[in-house]
Amino acid sequence: MTTRAGFVALIGEPNAGKSTLLNRMVGAKVSIVTHKVQTTRARIRGVALEGEAQIVFVDTPGLFRPRRRLDRAMVAAAWSGAADADVVVLMVEAHRGVTEGVERILETLPEVATGRTVALAINKIDRVEAPVLLGLSRDLNERFEFAQTFMISAERGHGVDVMRRWLAGQLPEGPWLYPEDQIADLPMRMIAAEMTREKLTLRLHQEIPYQLTVETEAWEERKDGSARVDQIVYVSRDGHKGIVLGNKGETIKAVSKAAREELEEFMGRRIHLFLQVKVRENWLDEAERYSEMGLNFKDGN
Repeated sequence: MTTRAGFVALIGEPNAGKSTLLNRMVGAKVSIVTHKVQTTRARIRGVALEGEAQIVFVDTPGLFRPRRRLDRAMVAAAWSGAADADVVVLMVEAHRGVTEGVERILETLPEVATGRTVALAINKIDRVEAPVLLGLSRDLNERFEFAQTFMISAERGHGVDVMRRWLAGQLPEGPWLYPEDQIADLPMRMIAAEMTREKLTLRLHQEIPYQLTVETEAWEERKDGSARVDQIVYVSRDGHKGIVLGNKGETIKAVSKAAREELEEFMGRRIHLFLQVKVRENWLDEAERYSEMGLNFKDGN
C-alpha cells in the first residue's frame, strides 16, 4: 500500500470550532477548547491516521483584526500555518454566516491558496435549517473556488469521518512524518501549560481574559513513575494576582486540581502539579514569553 503524509491547516475566525474539530479528528484532546475567543495561541499540530495516510493538523489561532502585539503575532502565525500546509480548510460557523471577519479572510485567502488545495467546512450545522445551509454554501463558493465543501458538526462528529477520508486522499505520497503512536508534536511541557491555561480561562470568565499566560518551569520524573510539574502563571497586574488566587487560594486550588486530573488522564499516570502566580507587568512585550507560546515575537511589530 502507498503511504501518504502531509499538513492540513484549519483556519477561520475565533470560536469557529477549529480546536474542537482537531480534537475530534485526532481522537484525543491536544488543543484547548473553551467558549472564549482567541484561546489557541500556538500552532498546535495533532496527528490523525486514516487508512495508509497520516494527516498532520495545524490548528491555527483564530483570524481577527489585531490590536496588540500578541494579537499581531497570533494572526501572523495563523497565515504562516496556512502557507506551509498541503491543504487548507476554512471553517465558517453556519449560524453566523459571512461575517465581516469571514469576508476579510476570503480577501486574503488567494494569497496563500496558490499551489495548495483549499476546502470549506461549514460547522455547527445543527443550528440552522437546510435552506440556510445551502444558501451559505452557494454564497461562499461564489466568492472563492473551493475544492470541496463539507457540512459538519465538529462537536457532535457529524460529517467529520467523511471529511477526514477526503483529506487523506489529498495528501502527497510519501513516508509518515511521525511515529504511529504520536498524536501531537508539542512537548508535554507546553501541552501541560495549555491545559492549565484552559482551566484558568474557564474559571475566570471575563475577569482576566487574555492578560495571563502559563509556563511549565520544571518537569521532574520520579522513580515511582509519577512526575512533579512546576508551573508559573504570569499576570500583568497586582490586582490580577488576587483574582487568580481567589479567596483563601480557592481559585488556584480548583484550577490546579482540574488541570492535574486532566493531565493524569492524558498521560495515564500520577502527576504532582504545583502552581505559582507571579506578576510581570510587561510579559506581553517579552520575547521569551512568545517563544514559550510557539509564536514569533517579531511578528507582533
